[in-house]
Amino acid sequence: MTETVMTALSRAAAADRAGRSFDRAPVRIAHLGLGAFHRAHQAWYTDIVDEANEWGIRSFTGRSPAAAQELDAQDGLYSLIERSAAGDSIALIDSIVDAVDGARVDVLAETLADPATALVTLTITEAGYALDAAHEPDLADETVAADVEWLRTHLAADRLELSSAPTTALARLLVGLEARRRADAGPIAVVSCDNLPGNGELTQRALTSFARLAGASDTLAYLNEHVAFPSTSIDRITPKTTQAEIELVRDETGWDDRSPVVTEPFHDWVISGEFPAGRPAWEKAGARFVDDIDPFERRKLWLLNGSHSFLAYAGAARGHETVAQAIGDPVIRGWVNELWDEAARHLTEPHLGIDDYRAALLERFDNARIQHLLAQIGKDGTTKLRLRILEVLLAERSAGRDGAASIRVLGAWAARALDGALPEDTNGQAVADAASRGEGAIPALLALIDERLTEPEIVAAVARAAANFTQN
Repeated sequence: MTETVMTALSRAAAADRAGRSFDRAPVRIAHLGLGAFHRAHQAWYTDIVDEANEWGIRSFTGRSPAAAQELDAQDGLYSLIERSAAGDSIALIDSIVDAVDGARVDVLAETLADPATALVTLTITEAGYALDAAHEPDLADETVAADVEWLRTHLAADRLELSSAPTTALARLLVGLEARRRADAGPIAVVSCDNLPGNGELTQRALTSFARLAGASDTLAYLNEHVAFPSTSIDRITPKTTQAEIELVRDETGWDDRSPVVTEPFHDWVISGEFPAGRPAWEKAGARFVDDIDPFERRKLWLLNGSHSFLAYAGAARGHETVAQAIGDPVIRGWVNELWDEAARHLTEPHLGIDDYRAALLERFDNARIQHLLAQIGKDGTTKLRLRILEVLLAERSAGRDGAASIRVLGAWAARALDGALPEDTNGQAVADAASRGEGAIPALLALIDERLTEPEIVAAVARAAANFTQN
């Protein structure tokens, strides 16, 4: 740890405060998508259970190097603030031993080529997979197409030349796995921790598609024979850190931490699959290993994530800025319960405990001390709504019901698009183009989510719902 960062709080004082040593563990985990959620979830789980100091994480950023620069200046150390309705607790986390700019694909390749590296975890966001509606690499995206051409040229070469490198997350990961294959470094697990149904299978399919498109038969064989793809369901609300949290840590600990993370006490991680090169004992921190993860994924996507998306658009339309404000609106609260009623009809496994889960969600949403901004949640709606709302709506309509609550979510999103008030979206230009089409705007917007939503009856229902939220 650099002495310049630990000004008021020395290494010795930090160790004493946490009751343990801060000697750094060897790198055994690579992570793609260094951000607040990763640090509140996978890095926290690993920190809690790694009593023998064996599982260090090397975390790579996504589109910006800023998070790595901030964390690297602190030798990977950061404060985790658990914020309940009753108060805050602060812990020092040291499981991230190296923070790296994601553009350094050479470092990623070197990391995965090391036999000591046992697994890769991913929090690259739903949009970060850069897939089309069929869950294949989106070749209509110029960046994806350019990465495929890069892979076609470089994976066929005798030497893996990385003076240039791909820019999408999965293409970068494929380069790292190819480096591991060439080094004969053994099997490895790739663990998606993003809000995608069947995220392990989806990641495997996407990577093998990249390899196939690049004509990399040896890489493809390695993926099929030596790489495991566990599936996960992850849950911990992690809002954006503000200056107030930086000042809180300084006041409470004396350490000028420039990169703290704030999160709720609740945490959940459900995992299904194999880890051929080993893993931390995450179950000691509450992770659950199950044979069938699909019901848990649907519960999380449809209840928590689906209602989060609805709160983002309906709450903003009604003048709210945070989840707590929006769920405190009696009208929106009623709408959320109607949305959950629809989803619950298709979550019938007894072990899911839907009633208890819904009650816990309301308690979490009501925690006004967690400033979870609707503008943060509402990003990349075209991708998120496809995953969080579409299946419930289609299931409701197949059962002969109108899916009115799910329709309302789409209407709230469409209204924000028509008002030019949506948060950032990877498909932002396409959204803007669709919203400008006058009477054809609603079907054009819905087509960006899924063509099945362009059925005239659905379009008309969404248009009626949107009228309740449109400001113009």
